[in-house]
Amino acid sequence: MRTKIVAGNWKMNLTRDESLQLVADIGGEIQNHDLNGNRVMVFPPFINVGYVMDSGNRNQQIEVGAQNLHQAESGAYTGEVAASMLTNIGVNSVILGHSERREYFHEDDDLLKEKVDAALKNGLEVVFCFGEKLFERQAGNHFAIVEQQLKKALFHLSEKDWEKIILAYEPVWAIGTGMTATPEQAQEMHAFIRKTLTKGYSEKLAESISILYGGSVKPNNAEEIFGKTDVDGGLIGGASLKAADFAAIIKALS
Repeated sequence: MRTKIVAGNWKMNLTRDESLQLVADIGGEIQNHDLNGNRVMVFPPFINVGYVMDSGNRNQQIEVGAQNLHQAESGAYTGEVAASMLTNIGVNSVILGHSERREYFHEDDDLLKEKVDAALKNGLEVVFCFGEKLFERQAGNHFAIVEQQLKKALFHLSEKDWEKIILAYEPVWAIGTGMTATPEQAQEMHAFIRKTLTKGYSEKLAESISILYGGSVKPNNAEEIFGKTDVDGGLIGGASLKAADFAAIIKALS
């Protein structure tokens, strides 16, 4: 049985005090809700990760992760954060490959392969993001692009390594473009991803991996999206910054 997950990526938002208030409010919204084995994760900006993790008002069901890391163990990389720095303060999970990192910071699959290796070497769980752009989908290359991203960054891993991998498909073409991905399109791509894992590894591994959908999940569409066979939850952006909305999405998993 695959684990279902709702993960909130806070991106570059919220001060320390706002972060503490949000995690407390989310906890309050779900305190009487049985997660039934599902996971809830939040990913604050680096500067707030420790505060949120140590907050006395955090519902302990809410896991706290980091939004990125550098591939090197240490060194002259001003402004960067190493995997060991994250694990030292108790972080267990990290997002890698987010579409914004690929677009604005020019992270490619070769670099992400190094980052994945650094994370796993330090015992971190990786939420690995990937997905096609609008021109790639319009050209009919969306399956090929997704397959390439997975293979180049992840297919060197052993089956044991995959126990620390969560996949998050982002239809970049439907984010901020005015276009909308349907639940059926989400299912189609998630099924393709699982088929790709089956071909590269095994059906057993493919069926064990949680694949999250990262395409503008909101309270009014979460239940339908999460109801699709191969969708195991969502990586949530804007809606994760509103406690009531995020809680409604969490409850849509059940």
